[in-house]
Amino acid sequence: MAQKHGGVVVDEDAAHVTSVLAQHHEHALVDDITDLDATALAALGYKQEFKRDFSVLESFSVAFSILGLLPSIASTLTYCLGYAGTGGSVWGYLISGIMIQATAFSMAELCSSMPTAGGLYYAAAVLAPEGWGPLCAWTVGWSNLFGFVSGPCSVNYALASMLVTAGEIAYPSYTAQNWHIFLILLGILVLQGIIAMQPTKVIGRVNVVGTIWNLAIIVIFVIWFPVGAINNPKFNDNEYVWTKFQNGTQWPIGWATIMGFLTAIWTMSGYDAPFHLSEECKNANKAGPRAIVMTSGLGLTLGWAIMLVIVYTVKDIPSVVGGQYGQPFGSLCLQVLGRNAGLAMFSLNMIAQFFVGQGCTIAASRIIFAYSRDGAIVGSRYWSRVDKRTQTPVFATWGVLGFGALLGLLIFAGPVAIGAVFSIGAIGQYTSFTMPIFLKLFFSHGRFKPGPWNLGKLSRPINAVAVAWWLLIVPALCFPSVKGKALTLDYMNWTCLIYGGSMFLVLCYYAIDARKWFRGPRINIDHIHEGQEPRLDSRGSEEIVEAKKE
Repeated sequence: MAQKHGGVVVDEDAAHVTSVLAQHHEHALVDDITDLDATALAALGYKQEFKRDFSVLESFSVAFSILGLLPSIASTLTYCLGYAGTGGSVWGYLISGIMIQATAFSMAELCSSMPTAGGLYYAAAVLAPEGWGPLCAWTVGWSNLFGFVSGPCSVNYALASMLVTAGEIAYPSYTAQNWHIFLILLGILVLQGIIAMQPTKVIGRVNVVGTIWNLAIIVIFVIWFPVGAINNPKFNDNEYVWTKFQNGTQWPIGWATIMGFLTAIWTMSGYDAPFHLSEECKNANKAGPRAIVMTSGLGLTLGWAIMLVIVYTVKDIPSVVGGQYGQPFGSLCLQVLGRNAGLAMFSLNMIAQFFVGQGCTIAASRIIFAYSRDGAIVGSRYWSRVDKRTQTPVFATWGVLGFGALLGLLIFAGPVAIGAVFSIGAIGQYTSFTMPIFLKLFFSHGRFKPGPWNLGKLSRPINAVAVAWWLLIVPALCFPSVKGKALTLDYMNWTCLIYGGSMFLVLCYYAIDARKWFRGPRINIDHIHEGQEPRLDSRGSEEIVEAKKE
């Protein structure tokens, strides 16, 4: 145990954090308590390594850019429209969006109490039953890792597909090939890597631009699509929109609708980004939770508005889902707006899609850094390095993009195989989102200390809804659309194999070797046992308490 005979002992209760140090009856030692964010981070066991240049707006901007509502919905139209028609799409997005709020609010409460880049991984280690912390942290960390590192691949694969579709629309003689899509994917990943390795202040400004663009494109879409529709009549009637369930699977329509929840789930799976950016954000234990709630709330309301526009204007669902271009949103734009206007709308959406991939890259690199800091990943000494000039994890950034490029090779295995990256991201994310909530609900036994932003008496009921939601969606995301003799390798849902197989391997690795050395969050700040007698911290603790009341 690192010891320091001078300095100030940090009181975790006064700092309003739930710390892993408390499990060992230890406290952090700091030189002073003038920087409240750094002191709260010290109470969690970490020294300040990043510059805190993110405001609540910039933290929200990264998360909202990851959501990228219009491009994300556009990338997954096959699932909502293709599985359950207009009725399943409009009701499915509303129901799933409301349920997702329970997970987001529960996560925001955790973020306020544990504002560290490790986020959910750290929370699992702290809230797990005694002796189970390392295994829970390992499971949550790797699930979150798989969910996020698949993001740059899935988002940018969708963007690459959109770009070649635009080429096919503009030049009818052009026929896209898989290697065209893959090379475009690589180019996008490199460009996003160059941006993501810049200083935090630059990244923050880029993501503010991305947020403004994503908001602007939503406004353009909800106005332009209805006004510019070329069909007669322009709009579908209410009965068709709200009650027309077209089953595109071989399962009962109710289950097909639940399978179509993937559109909302994948779209609204980036609101945890402020949690991972906590160490780069000012007033993190308030700004982080607020950014999470703002992101999830706008994801529900604005996303549903987009879905309403789509279901009121779409005329031929089969030609959208299985059209000649293989890109549903491109086919939708052509069907509703015509060739020239449709291509223009499609192009504006692709710019928004780029910012989504950029946000995914930034958040994923912070996760790689946080887990590497605790030695949980092979090559941790490299991934945990912070560049001295930019003060950002450059190695982790390129590691994420390199993995995304390798995952992109699934393009050559066919559309179903590469399509599995969408489900992998959704399952990986929501498993890591929910496991710490589950541990808090059933096993924390008073160890959880609410931060300045908390749910009060509603905490346990909201946590319970979040856990129930996860139990419903995980099997739904693993189901193929067909069954029986129709279920061939071409139509198999490969999510179980890719995500489940990956998690099985990392758990086997833990059982065979990692359990011998992995102990969860690795404290990198001076700390002292409760039995020792350093200088008292009553003055400092009072300063923290007063500051948090402001």
